[in-house]
Amino acid sequence: MHNSKIIKVALVGQPNVGKSMLINSLSNARLKVGNFSGVTVTKEEVFLEYKNYQIQIIDLPGAYSLNDYTIEEKVTKEFLDNSAYDIILNVLDSTNLQRNLLLTAELLALDKKMIIALNMIDEAIKESIQVDEQQLSKILGKPCIKTSAAKKIGIKKLLDEIVTKYESEKLPTKLFYSDVIEEEIETISTLFKECNFKTTQTYRQLAIKLLKEDKQTYKQFHDEPIWIKLQAVLAESFEHLYIHFGTKNIEEIFNDEKFAFAKGAFTETVKQKSIEHKTITEKIDSLLIHKFFGLPIFLFLMWGLFQLTFEIGNIPMDLIDAFFATIINSTKNILGDNQISSIIADGAIAGVGSVILFLPNIVILFFGIALLETTGYMSRVAFLLDGFFHKFGLHGKSFIPLVTGFGCSVPAYMAARTLKNERDRLLTLFIIGFMSCGARLPIYVLFVGAFFNEQNAGNILFLIYISGAILGLFAAKILKIIVFKSEDEPFVMEMPKYRVPSFKLIWHTVSNQALMYLKKAGTYILAASLLIWFASNYPKHLDAEESYNQKIELAQNEEEKQNLQNELTLYNLENSYLGYVGKFSEPLFEPLGFDWRMSVALETGLAAKEIVVSTLSILYGLGDANDETSESLKEKIVNNIPLASAISFIVFVMIYLPCLAASMVFTKEAGGWKYLGYLFTFTTVTAWIVSFIVYNLSKYFIG
Repeated sequence: MHNSKIIKVALVGQPNVGKSMLINSLSNARLKVGNFSGVTVTKEEVFLEYKNYQIQIIDLPGAYSLNDYTIEEKVTKEFLDNSAYDIILNVLDSTNLQRNLLLTAELLALDKKMIIALNMIDEAIKESIQVDEQQLSKILGKPCIKTSAAKKIGIKKLLDEIVTKYESEKLPTKLFYSDVIEEEIETISTLFKECNFKTTQTYRQLAIKLLKEDKQTYKQFHDEPIWIKLQAVLAESFEHLYIHFGTKNIEEIFNDEKFAFAKGAFTETVKQKSIEHKTITEKIDSLLIHKFFGLPIFLFLMWGLFQLTFEIGNIPMDLIDAFFATIINSTKNILGDNQISSIIADGAIAGVGSVILFLPNIVILFFGIALLETTGYMSRVAFLLDGFFHKFGLHGKSFIPLVTGFGCSVPAYMAARTLKNERDRLLTLFIIGFMSCGARLPIYVLFVGAFFNEQNAGNILFLIYISGAILGLFAAKILKIIVFKSEDEPFVMEMPKYRVPSFKLIWHTVSNQALMYLKKAGTYILAASLLIWFASNYPKHLDAEESYNQKIELAQNEEEKQNLQNELTLYNLENSYLGYVGKFSEPLFEPLGFDWRMSVALETGLAAKEIVVSTLSILYGLGDANDETSESLKEKIVNNIPLASAISFIVFVMIYLPCLAASMVFTKEAGGWKYLGYLFTFTTVTAWIVSFIVYNLSKYFIG
């Protein structure tokens, strides 16, 4: 007998989950009672023989959490942190899972082999509470076994599981925090990696302990050379957390996280007929994540957001428009009519102006999304859409990156990091582009404003955004079947408490996004506007100009002069570098109803979607001084572009590759240039096919 191996099991649970009774059920066991060293808390140890092993179970005192508040908690934490044991056996009371999972969340952070006993399952059945233990096992990444000490249910299964667990490799733990905290864990771990820091724990564990302000860890680090570098990084991390959670109390922040984790896991795996009175959060939830009303409420909120974006966003537009028009005119007056004044006014100022014009729309959109996020509503929607998303091979957690995509694809690609399963992440990255980002808004506003009346503009805008999103879901389904075949991996969808929106946080989010947008306007778009100005003004055709000028001098009246002047402008444009490119690619786009000007606009849009508008205004022979609100550009568009072509153009813009900045971030997040190649091919082909279908249908119906 003495040659058998010993398996040491730490038995952990909150008070009153029936641990002692469970120990008795494992009965035929030898019980040994003593004290933990140095404390009066009693220590029960059980030794039992099973399948050639000797299993030693140490019953740790009941603790609500791993803090140092009570002696029991201190003893339990101390033992789990510093003693040698093989497996944690976490006992939960099945009738009170949400509260019990708070401790489980802390145990997962220890990253040890662990088994979960869902005890008192007989009482749960009496109270008609159904627990889906398989789903819970998948979510926590640990085996969950239904047991009842009183009825002797699941005892043998538990022992089998202890042996299996002991003999097999440890699996990675699935404890993830909310995106904000995960980001900081990532930042701190990266520093460890770069400094090649030597430690017995994983970098992730260390980062979590530092963020949780664990005293022991800080003491150890105090004498390490890396401490200097670490301090700066930590200071910034804490600053982020304080802004985001609206408190400097780290313990409170992590308690909220535990709560969100436990509530998420509970909501996904437990069905119960509830009789007891509900908390306010539960009351709100019963409406917002209702099977039938949940989705319509969400769609209604999004629809309201687009109405606001259009209605309020249009008010400052005319002012900004007039302001830039004045600057352009005065620049030309001061510098005279020459190439330099033209490149400054028609190139630089007008290009940047046409982008700043949309700042109001974009700020409103970001504001709305930030508002829904800080209140804790977005994580509810993620939960609500989980089942719906699964039909398309996506995960409810993909929802946050996708919704962020409505603002800007750059942070959206970064937000996809929260999906820990490689394939889920890639799949999400591939369809973020279908969510129309803020930079596409100018193009939509221009076309919608030109072709539809004011009353319907907001609705059409909403329709464009929603159809993009629905298309994305179908694309995901197709990609999932053909490319990313993988097992579905459930995660806990965290469900934080509802909060009153903190304006500090919303300001932080919105101002960051707005600044990013303006930075893009000042760099990418400035450069692109200058390039397009140059490409549309050169090479010069002097002989042609001469013959036109002679004709103009001979012209009889003003009108004839004007017509000849326009012909000359058009001739120069068609024979400019930009004209050559457009004419070259025209056959590709002709089946979609685009002329060469629209083709060029799409191609410049690869650098930044905002440039599409300024390009169209240069190419429709107006100089760059006209942007989307100027009636003349709207008129030009209505006169030059048939409605069917316009619809097809909007569809193409909706689907094809996001801007240069986003493409770079995508490449980094997806992990290689080849993925950008795949994305380019996939989006372009999809855009072409869908636009082709839409164009021909519109032609058929509109005539």
